[in-house]
Amino acid sequence: MICLGLESSCDETAAALVADGRLLGEKLASQEDLHALFGGVVPELASREHLRRGAVLIKSLMRESGLDMGRIDAVAVARGPGLLGSLLVGLNLAKGLALALGARLVGVNHLHAHLMAPGLNREMPFPCLGLLISGGHTQLYLVRSPFDFELLGRTLDDAAGEALDKAAKLANLPYPGGRHIDELAQAHEPDHSLFPRPYTANDNLDFSFSGLKTALARYVAGKAGLRLPVLPEGRVAPNPELGLYCASVNWAVADTLRIKTERALSAHPRVRALIVAGGVAANTMVRRAMAELAQKAGVELIIPEPGFCTDNAAMIANLGSVLAWEGFSHGLDLAAVPRGCPVPFDYLRDEGLAPRRSFAVDTKLGSQ
Repeated sequence: MICLGLESSCDETAAALVADGRLLGEKLASQEDLHALFGGVVPELASREHLRRGAVLIKSLMRESGLDMGRIDAVAVARGPGLLGSLLVGLNLAKGLALALGARLVGVNHLHAHLMAPGLNREMPFPCLGLLISGGHTQLYLVRSPFDFELLGRTLDDAAGEALDKAAKLANLPYPGGRHIDELAQAHEPDHSLFPRPYTANDNLDFSFSGLKTALARYVAGKAGLRLPVLPEGRVAPNPELGLYCASVNWAVADTLRIKTERALSAHPRVRALIVAGGVAANTMVRRAMAELAQKAGVELIIPEPGFCTDNAAMIANLGSVLAWEGFSHGLDLAAVPRGCPVPFDYLRDEGLAPRRSFAVDTKLGSQ
């Protein structure tokens, strides 16, 4: 089974080839420098860049892999959630390829693909708990198999990555800001009382970071020396006050995630592992907090390689190939799903295909 994966859900254009669970190659075109001019992603510009670069990346990928396109069995594509215009560019490209090649078309839930990304390098121990943390999403899942995700908690407003990016923007740090917050935090101890751990004084598993963003804005407004001019080449002048700010923001986000994840692990004691995925999974303090939590709970911690934490096509090809092996596919009427809308499990199923492996789990798990 050779699967071509396409990713265009936001501002990364990517294509990857996976053969029988093994990554053959990947191409990615980042739009970071373009959107940095505006301090954030501009949807229309992102769509145009996907249109300009998508076919070129695929041609380059096939040339370097040495494979003929006729050998592709399935074309997997991120169908959502994401920016609608960006998703439509990727979907139309995938539909054209699937039709021309006679390959199976598989629409992939972008969020589920993030959580299954470690499956490229190892067997996944089901059932497990999944924490997805990115600029647009903060969600907790009970994962019984690559096809069975139960949403336990979600962000009610702003996501963890969005809060980190806002903290950086308030301090005039370069885009994308979350990375700079993490880097500047490394040499400083956080002040645990400086910022709140938002929406934790409850007993649910949902997240809300809007209160933290408000607290950050008020704090920066009262600190004239915190918002600094950026030096050439994106460098930032050393400033102990800025370092304390970054470390304290980082800790507030990481500890909020820890509190909710620990609550979920307590509610589902039979899970075998904790998967932490998404762009914020590369954050140093978050990784440390999750490692300590997993050790305390006695479960395995699984975090994708740094290159697989951010948006990429390898994760789309990986989950797409697993779905295709199990006989799941879509017709050419496959629809894109924008951010904020649930992605349906609306696959067609070819019962004649033999499944690659069994993902049977205890059916009582979800009722714990």
